[in-house]
Amino acid sequence: MSVPKHIHEDQRYLQALIDNDTQVIGEIYRRFSHRVKQFILQNNGSADDAADIFQEALVDVYNQARFKGLQLTCPFEPFLLLICKRKWLNELKKNGRKGVTIDIDERFNIGEDTFRQAELSWAEGEKAKLFRTMFAKLGKRCQEIIRSSLDNKPQEEVATALGVTYGYLRKKKSEMAMLIASINDNLSKWGLK
Repeated sequence: MSVPKHIHEDQRYLQALIDNDTQVIGEIYRRFSHRVKQFILQNNGSADDAADIFQEALVDVYNQARFKGLQLTCPFEPFLLLICKRKWLNELKKNGRKGVTIDIDERFNIGEDTFRQAELSWAEGEKAKLFRTMFAKLGKRCQEIIRSSLDNKPQEEVATALGVTYGYLRKKKSEMAMLIASINDNLSKWGLK
């Protein structure tokens, strides 16, 4: 049984991006862009780099909210700053620049709990994206079996309804367990677990 997630009041920022609400989008820029700029400037970047990273992060947030139903369970600021930090670290790595010298947590004094919430929210989104990608690689019949098995009905009943044997159903559910293990392995490699 999963616990319902509390949607944070900052979900309004995601809705503003979806609705192209220029007033609230302007507020996002006024409230949060200077922090990203300061971080990037102090970590081997330029004002243009900061503007690019900030814009790319907002596009990513928009895409997650618009097309994947992202719902914030933490404040928007640490979530956005986390995305910008990760994008900047990737940019530094890609271009072989010197690494980050000031951690964003220290620079902006964002509480560890809040930042951890943002990181967990981001990791959940990445896990779901990876799950969907790997699930799509399964055959149609296997996907159908897995979807039917998620209804918490007895396996024998699901097998009968789908016209398969109980053994075949168990085999396909085992494939699902391997899929989840693979996702968890990838998340561990990325430092998200």
